[in-house]
Amino acid sequence: MTHLELMKDVNFVGYIDFEVRNFHGYSTHKGSSYNAYIVKSGNKTVLIDTVKRPYFEYYLKNIKDVCDPKEIDYLIINHVEMDHSGSFPLLLKHLPNAEIIASTRGVDNLRLHFHEEVESEVFDKIRAVKEGDTLDIGNGKKFAFVPIPMIHWPDSMVSFMIDENGKNILFSNDAFGQHLATSMRWDDENDISEIMWEAEKYYANILLHLSGLIAKVLPKVGALPIDIICPSHGVCWRTHIGKIVEAYKKWSAGEIDGKSVLIVYDTMWGSTEKIAKELFKEISHRGITVKRFRLTNADYSDVITEAMKAKAILVGSPTLNNGLYPLVAEYLSYQRGLKPMNKIGMAFGSYGWGGGAVKEIIKELKTTGIDVLDEKIELKFVPRPEDLDFKSIIDKLVEKMG
Repeated sequence: MTHLELMKDVNFVGYIDFEVRNFHGYSTHKGSSYNAYIVKSGNKTVLIDTVKRPYFEYYLKNIKDVCDPKEIDYLIINHVEMDHSGSFPLLLKHLPNAEIIASTRGVDNLRLHFHEEVESEVFDKIRAVKEGDTLDIGNGKKFAFVPIPMIHWPDSMVSFMIDENGKNILFSNDAFGQHLATSMRWDDENDISEIMWEAEKYYANILLHLSGLIAKVLPKVGALPIDIICPSHGVCWRTHIGKIVEAYKKWSAGEIDGKSVLIVYDTMWGSTEKIAKELFKEISHRGITVKRFRLTNADYSDVITEAMKAKAILVGSPTLNNGLYPLVAEYLSYQRGLKPMNKIGMAFGSYGWGGGAVKEIIKELKTTGIDVLDEKIELKFVPRPEDLDFKSIIDKLVEKMG
């Protein structure tokens, strides 16, 4: 077995990116990977997806280590986002005999992305597949295509390979992925707690706002006789498939384990921070799980992952120019786009001669669909000890959490 061979007739030919630390605004502390695969069956060879364009030469070398590119019969494009399709124009001249397969929207999006580099007749020849379409590559191997529009692009689909003589593999596109760079390609070759954290962060930052759609698709995916999941980022699943599928069911349903609170804030001269720390103290003294993030020192991608798991989100800001402190405004905008479900919210903050921040927090939380507590905390300049008695407010928060 070579370093590219995942199992008999299935090879990893993607690129492992240990250096990347930002993925369109999502922090990737542990890198990522752009996964592509080659499946062989008798006289047929299938290439699944490409990689981010800067890594095309590495990708091409991996392909050549497995086979002559001229031998590739099919190129399946599961998703047209540029981290997966970026190398498409560069690859075409190396695949003179390959039929290209994508979803109907995938064909349209490939044309819209690459019309300056690729002749129009190439797009005209792409096979557009819909749900129920199959591709038989012989020796008991057959692909079934399942479009999953808006999870997370309109063109997204998964490819399910049924193998009568081996393992059934779900090439799951961005579903079940993680931004994680590792030379070990399987879930059971890595720390499962690390993988699950990265999978959870991935879901929170990319898929959370699509939970309603995901909840509808999961039963269809779960009904497939899956032995292996090969996603577009991170490690492949062979041992903990049940664990990740159940996690997706939980996340897409907005399920929360017990009472838990997230405090998110920033501070100008320390007054809002005094409130945040006193709230933390009062909540933690009650034995409730609580985490506190000052946005100056925190990462939005990590914070929203905690927000997905929390029952209550308390947001604090000093007033600046009659409105929100900039980092709080940025975070609330990010959170609004991802729409965490089944949350209780509360606003707090400080001001000088005029308020405004707390009002804006309440507005943002309600726009996001968060059930906002009637109580709020809005203190002028530096709070006195008696101003920091939040017992009754926390009583009402705990009661509302149930």
